[in-house]
Amino acid sequence: MLRITPIPAFDDNYIWLLRRAGGRIAAVVDPGDEDPVLETLACEGLTLGVILITHRHGDHTGGIQGLKAEFPEVEVLGPATERIPGRTASVAEGDQVNLPDIGIRLEVLDVPGHTRGHIAYYGEGALFCGDTLFAAGCGRVFDGTAVQLSASLARLSRLPSETLVYCAHEYTQANLGFAEWVEPDNQAVQERLRQTRALRAQGRPTVPSTLALELQTNPFLRVGRPEVRRAAEAYAGRALVGDAETFAVVRSWKDRDYD
Repeated sequence: MLRITPIPAFDDNYIWLLRRAGGRIAAVVDPGDEDPVLETLACEGLTLGVILITHRHGDHTGGIQGLKAEFPEVEVLGPATERIPGRTASVAEGDQVNLPDIGIRLEVLDVPGHTRGHIAYYGEGALFCGDTLFAAGCGRVFDGTAVQLSASLARLSRLPSETLVYCAHEYTQANLGFAEWVEPDNQAVQERLRQTRALRAQGRPTVPSTLALELQTNPFLRVGRPEVRRAAEAYAGRALVGDAETFAVVRSWKDRDYD
């Protein structure tokens, strides 16, 4: 049986640890810091076999060299079009990542927008999406484009609704605050915010979420909904054409007025 657990890092990052129940080989996703990973591995008596990277930002890659120093044979898989320190294999759209020691096979998805070469890993009902899709939000646009990010999110929204979304940051409460701005009458947003506040008050993570929940509460996956379009048009002061334009306005709204 596959076990996926979060390793907290920095102020709000999650490094995802994958292992098979009873196994001694582990994989990690987006280790921005080696110290909490090494501590967890030592505590659990695990050996690190594979590092999976979604994109080039330092809070996702900064721990690679330290982990390689401790585990010289570790494989480091990362996006083919980005510079990833210590990468041993490049992966891109359609590639299959087979982790037999852990009991999972993952498909690589190109999901540009946050960065130009951002990828995600999907399989066994789990989506490791880095900074493309957050719980109730999405990443900022850095060297990608809003059109790319809109298309990437639309693509992810078509995965099975029961998909578990393993994003890389604990941003849920703040993201839901913005979702309330966009849809003040959305009862699902209000209930999720209540539950999120309770979890955070107990020091518990709010992720993974499910894609079904994101489709109910994440404004960036709801840009095709009339109520989100109306809110975006009210903010922009003009009519908007299409989901991509609506997405760009909602992303800009959050960047300028909320974050």
